[in-house]
Amino acid sequence: MGLDLGTKTIGVALSDGLRMVATPQMVVRRKKFTLDAAALIEFAASRDVAGIVLGLPRNMDGSEGPRAQSTRAFARNLSGITDLPIGFWDERLSTVAAERALLEADTSRAKRAEKIDAVAASYILQGFLDRLRHMGAG
Repeated sequence: MGLDLGTKTIGVALSDGLRMVATPQMVVRRKKFTLDAAALIEFAASRDVAGIVLGLPRNMDGSEGPRAQSTRAFARNLSGITDLPIGFWDERLSTVAAERALLEADTSRAKRAEKIDAVAASYILQGFLDRLRHMGAG
């Protein structure tokens, strides 16, 4: 399960059973950690999720700022309530790529705003899946 953590929403994506293709699933409106985490854990349990990949928002120079620290804190808190492995994926260009994909699909501005986080989560998860496949082939 891939997650794109925003300040107001969390985009969620899942891969297929073969871990080849990531697909946008939903957007969770953030309320407070306990409610957000419960929704994510419940969704993960209903889909037999094997692990969680969080997009890590690094600065373009690779350094980590307040958003990355917030993401790491979310992961620490989440790890306290689930046994699922939690990893990070550099998400620097995932939102840009997601926006471009939605524009190319001629998605209206309102629909883009609604879907962008889930699509960004799918880019995060897809990058991770591609790396796993590449590592397995070498």
